[in-house]
Amino acid sequence: MILVDSSVWIDLFGDRQTLQTLALRAFIAERRRILVGDLILTEVLQGARTERTFEVILGEMALFDRVQVADAPGAIQAARNYRHLRSLGITPRKTIDTLIASRCILDGIPLLYADRDFDPFVQHLGLRSALDIPGVTP
Repeated sequence: MILVDSSVWIDLFGDRQTLQTLALRAFIAERRRILVGDLILTEVLQGARTERTFEVILGEMALFDRVQVADAPGAIQAARNYRHLRSLGITPRKTIDTLIASRCILDGIPLLYADRDFDPFVQHLGLRSALDIPGVTP
């Protein structure tokens, strides 16, 4: 099971071939459980330029399980994680990314991402990158 960040979905729907989109395609082909976070769904759908594109993306993402990113325990942990990184001299740029990383850390879910803002969460807080899962060779 993995959670896929909007940075990867956007590249996938934009038909860009990256290490992460190749990995996502491999995960889908292997029938691994793919999770779509509620906030991630919002971020991806906001980028749809037409109603048709919006509906197509919504339909594609409906094929995967949904997860609530920001509940009370997740929000509290996100604040703790933000404060910890700040104490190290690292200021996370986006609250949504802090919430996503914290949800993954709390639930032990690897995150597939193409956004460098998640790197400090991997380096200092134990976030697992889905690219580090054994057997992943896109």
